Amino acid sequence: MKSIERQARESTETAGWRARNANLMADKPFQWAFVATLGVVVALGIAAAFASISSVVFSVLAAAFVTLGLDPLVRWFERRGLKRGAAIVTVIILFIVVIAGMLWLVLPIVITQASAFINSLPAMYKDLQTQDWFQDAQAGSGGVLGSVYKWVVDTISDPNFWATIGGGALNVGFAIIGGLSSAFFIFILTIYFTATLDSSKRAIYTLISASHRERVVGYAERIMQNVGRYLSGMVVLAFFNAVYSFILLLLVGVPFALVIAVAAFFITLIPLIGTVLTTAVMTVIALFVSPVAALIVLVFMLIYMQVEAYILTPKVMSKAVQVPGSIVLIAALAGGTLGGLPGALVAIPVAAGILLIIKEVVVPKKARS
Repeated sequence: MKSIERQARESTETAGWRARNANLMADKPFQWAFVATLGVVVALGIAAAFASISSVVFSVLAAAFVTLGLDPLVRWFERRGLKRGAAIVTVIILFIVVIAGMLWLVLPIVITQASAFINSLPAMYKDLQTQDWFQDAQAGSGGVLGSVYKWVVDTISDPNFWATIGGGALNVGFAIIGGLSSAFFIFILTIYFTATLDSSKRAIYTLISASHRERVVGYAERIMQNVGRYLSGMVVLAFFNAVYSFILLLLVGVPFALVIAVAAFFITLIPLIGTVLTTAVMTVIALFVSPVAALIVLVFMLIYMQVEAYILTPKVMSKAVQVPGSIVLIAALAGGTLGGLPGALVAIPVAAGILLIIKEVVVPKKARS
């Protein structure tokens, strides 16, 4: 009875608002046009403000996603007997140690090897030309294969190419400084969000009306837990992929294996297509060694892809929301178009959260209607 009365009251209020709006348009058209224009200007101003602070918004969202990815580790320590505070401190310390280790140990080696790799590409291409298989392929393709390889090598090894991508040497420097400052900002925000996650959620939940709070909190907690498991699971799978790629490239004798493995770690954070991309790149680079090396890399990476799909992924991602392959491709493409590789990485857990909302909220609501 109360719901019927409430619906009737809302219908009456809506009809009254429409009547007043129609009267305003008829009696005072200029005033109505001014108010409408003012609303558009305010909306454009808000959009421009958000666009100007897009990097800050992205940093906050990235820190929030990293925090959700660390939260399952906090809960894992809690299940092992640590109190919540001790578990948070432990995870923060581990996070700092990992980041510091990457900055002081891995990053200098990667930068050195990446620079050496780019500088050695002309020599590697020269050696490639002397191999019999390449000469046969060159003759069979009418010289097209050699032209393509030469263009790729010359482009990658040209410093002006990288400066042009960044808009010039000065802009490249600004981009590096901006990237480092954003990374530091995300790092600090992640530590703060991890330490205050529970209290922040409780503060946000108080803004929800009491009649809907329990239901909304339940959905929000399940969404955050599933997204956190998804993110942490993708990091684990990417780590396995990078270690496997590093060992495989070392055994085959492909130079600069560490650089390729580090790149594979970040690329394979994009599920489904990340491993395919790294497999293709690793196979092409192995061709500089020999066709046999490239064949070995391709075969063993295909074997790994099957192991990852049927053994590792079901075990690591068993408790996380599953994202269909088509949604992964669409989300990765949309996110990559908007924000590059970071945008693609963020878009997939967002898609996972949306899928969970549809599964837990929209579908049951439609079933009850």
